[in-house]
Amino acid sequence: MPTSHSAQSCVWTGTPEGSAAHLRADGLRVAPGGEPLLSGVDVTISRGDRLAIVGENGRGKTTLLHILAGVREPDSGDVKRLGSLALVKQDMATNDDRTVGDLIAEATAPAAAALSALDAAAEAMTKGVDASDAYARALETATALDAWDAERRVDIALAGLDACSDQARPLATLSVGQRYRVRLAVALGSAPDMLLLDEPTNHLDAGGLSFLTQRLLDHAGVLVLVSHDRALLRDVATTFLDLDPTRDGLPRLYAGGYEGWLEGRRRERARWEEDHAAQVAHHEELKRAAVEARSRLQTGWRPDKGTGKHQRATRAAGVVQALNRRVDDLERHEITVPQPPLRHVWPPSDTRRGEPILNATDLVVEGRLLTPVSLTIDGGNRLLVTGPNGAGKSTLLSVLAGRLAPSSGYVHAGRGAKISILSQEAPVWDDDHSGHHAYEEHLARIGRRGHAPKLTSFGLLDAQAARTPVKRMSQGQQRRLHLAMCLAEQPDLLLLDEPTNHLSPSLVDDLTVELRHTACAVVIATHDRQMLADLNDWPHLALTPKEPS
Repeated sequence: MPTSHSAQSCVWTGTPEGSAAHLRADGLRVAPGGEPLLSGVDVTISRGDRLAIVGENGRGKTTLLHILAGVREPDSGDVKRLGSLALVKQDMATNDDRTVGDLIAEATAPAAAALSALDAAAEAMTKGVDASDAYARALETATALDAWDAERRVDIALAGLDACSDQARPLATLSVGQRYRVRLAVALGSAPDMLLLDEPTNHLDAGGLSFLTQRLLDHAGVLVLVSHDRALLRDVATTFLDLDPTRDGLPRLYAGGYEGWLEGRRRERARWEEDHAAQVAHHEELKRAAVEARSRLQTGWRPDKGTGKHQRATRAAGVVQALNRRVDDLERHEITVPQPPLRHVWPPSDTRRGEPILNATDLVVEGRLLTPVSLTIDGGNRLLVTGPNGAGKSTLLSVLAGRLAPSSGYVHAGRGAKISILSQEAPVWDDDHSGHHAYEEHLARIGRRGHAPKLTSFGLLDAQAARTPVKRMSQGQQRRLHLAMCLAEQPDLLLLDEPTNHLSPSLVDDLTVELRHTACAVVIATHDRQMLADLNDWPHLALTPKEPS
């Protein structure tokens, strides 16, 4: 196969190997600027394996995917690839005049070449030339590629993902989502031995998601997937490579599908926390013993009158020896188990269940929210707002938060009711400030400085991330900072607009648990299939899209 330039959004490499195809990484390490991003990555993926690379934003998932595909080199370690490979990146930039047809031709070039070689060998044999070996090789390659069906597979994928099939259409004239769907479709249609996908559910509607899931389940070769989509991971992945922090700093490989990953991660985290807590408790006990021994030495015992000098000296030496033993014990003891990351927890809410918070009547926003919405929200209420893009979900939440005035209708919030919104847009903050500084400034603005939990206490950002300038944070880190600011407000009503965007699957699972237990009212607008399934027992408000003009 031809090798595409690493800057392109799709990369095709290698030659077909069928059942022999595999991908192996040994001892991969990446340390940009000297700080380890990836370390000790060892993984072997064979035909039929469907590997998910998971972890928080900034853990190196995309970097690892690009290394496995061969478009980036590790600082150390080795990758061996056997078979044809297709990589679909997240980035959709295009600055050339290539067309949809050009992209299809690149993807189907190996199949076309195999058929051409087969025809050439057959024609040579009809002219009496001994081309039987060439014919056999070409036939083997064409069969491995199922070359006769290559263009039809691409056409089916384009239709299944609702992607542009006009081969004359320049890619630069397509929207980001349209370009992505074309690239994903031709990668699926090329039927490579190894398929590597970075966030493939971006820009897909329900029909496209269903088609993609089935195609990935049907893929007979190697599949490596980076995704935040928990429903896709649950449906497709058989093995998980988790890049999140571990007690020894090495990534973990979990078998048993999604549930096996969750359970394995839970058990390892529990052991880590127990071992660390035991070492800390023992260290504290040694410190207390040393303090008590020092206190006995300082205050001393007071011998009874008439006690002999020799007896007093003997007992004094014993006290000194006891102190020295306690100090030696303390100095020898080390806490060798690193501190585990904090779990994501919400501060207690003082919202009273059933307390009136907000009443909205006949809300309409011209051109954005066409169906009048009326609702009443009391403490402890739950609501899922659903509907396709353009139905007005984000608009409704902005109106309820008081950020947008309705064209008609009204919103009345109860006296003293605190309403917070996690919008899809980041707050206005100074990009040069650290996350901690931005958080403290937010507390000062809302009058809660000194009265709210520390930023790191939510289990959303560790100390290093909190010190990072906002402009250098990943999208996921900025999203977690925004959520921490909302929680610090101790809202009576929390409005969440696509809360799972840019958050890792494990964090979203923790978030879902907190959503079920908080006393404050919660309204969520989301497309996230797994969250909708997890919260299916909540009341639903389905919005309809705006009418076509």
